[in-house]
Amino acid sequence: MTRPPTDEHGAYIRSTIDPDTRKAACLLRWGPVEALLTPEVTLNTARDLTAAAAHAETDIAFLDWCRHSLKVDLNTAGHMLLDIRAGRPAPQDKVALRIEAVAGAKTGLPIVRVGRGSMKGDLTPDEARQMARHWTEAATAAQIDVRLRYVLGEHPALTPGDIDQIFSQLQGLQR
Repeated sequence: MTRPPTDEHGAYIRSTIDPDTRKAACLLRWGPVEALLTPEVTLNTARDLTAAAAHAETDIAFLDWCRHSLKVDLNTAGHMLLDIRAGRPAPQDKVALRIEAVAGAKTGLPIVRVGRGSMKGDLTPDEARQMARHWTEAATAAQIDVRLRYVLGEHPALTPGDIDQIFSQLQGLQR
């Protein structure tokens, strides 16, 4: 399975600007997948990654409790968990990734499954939370970068090329 989009695995998300609108944006690159995201979609994705991490851990705890405290077989506990999951409200906001909380039946470990296009990967809950933090930082940076570009553009001594060079150097420090 392909590793999920994090800097450590060769794919990343970073702040940028939408070349058409000049508004804040985040650029996601993961294997052949490249997408320009709004900060709102990026933040929604971060929120859902965090929620999926918590759900995956809770699901594993529930299955363990059913097996050990109630002495329910794994198949019955699994059906109970499916009923509980069906009662969870589905996210309504647009997100950048397919995100699913998974209770590893064979391993007994919580998993957060992510995907976009042909790319997919599994994360531990801690990795999902770390990824959510990185996505939150990218969305915040994108919003700040647009404001900073605007302010720098008001200085007559700086050309658009100078401003692009400043941001290229700043983005190089992020890697």
